[in-house]
Amino acid sequence: MTDFLASMVEGSRARAAALLAVRSEDEWRRAAVDAPPAPPIRLDPRGFDLIAEIKLSSPSEGTLAPGSADVAARARCYAGAGACAVSVLTEPSRFGGDLAHLEIAAAALAGAGVPAMAKDFLVAPCQVAAARLAGAGGVLLILRILDDARLLEMLDLARSLGMFVLVEAFDAADLERARRLFSPAHAEAPPVLLGLNTRDLATLKVSPGRLAELAGDFPPALPAVAESGLVEPADTAAAAAQGYALGLVGTALMRAADPGAHLGALLEAGRGAAGGR
Repeated sequence: MTDFLASMVEGSRARAAALLAVRSEDEWRRAAVDAPPAPPIRLDPRGFDLIAEIKLSSPSEGTLAPGSADVAARARCYAGAGACAVSVLTEPSRFGGDLAHLEIAAAALAGAGVPAMAKDFLVAPCQVAAARLAGAGGVLLILRILDDARLLEMLDLARSLGMFVLVEAFDAADLERARRLFSPAHAEAPPVLLGLNTRDLATLKVSPGRLAELAGDFPPALPAVAESGLVEPADTAAAAAQGYALGLVGTALMRAADPGAHLGALLEAGRGAAGGR
């Protein structure tokens, strides 16, 4: 595990401990079961979708939006432009996130029928339950930081709460592990999506070529998600042509002068390429 990832895990463990100081694990789970349902993720039959991300800062790019950014307005913008889900960074130390941002986004998206996804370095089931209570309809789980038992425990909890799961891989070894762990049944609703993050965890630089290099290593049953490095329509077109069913776009949308128009252009290019597969 790189120093960056280790530091993220350490902070996440502290946040999980803080949650457990308020409620026990079982109490978090029971509360989450009783939460109002979130909208389900719906994938478009045209073959390519986008998860649009709200992040106020990143370790590699610095500040992307002020702390006073209108999270609700951005979430509605993304939904209106066609995003199938809105990812919300909740990690506070390096990404400027907060669970409150997830609550705001989820509330703004409820009327649009689009789920919010909690994106963090989650290490404990109580964090999945807390995300569901904050309104999330999906959650990110990172293969690299969870052993098999904990990963499947958190994944099963999320799906039992009606949440889709984006499982994140970084390399061929992660994808091999995913092929071993996941069956075609995991593609059923609420689905498990499998993403490839092309960011190097040591340098934090993006290597977009890894999307093409590893496209054939995905389990065939799970929708594949291209993560990191999708900036221009040509990038989503290439990802779709390589077989990715979704892309996750954050920085490019946060920096765009008109994020809705840019999301629409990315989506159109991806769907055009997917139609030619």
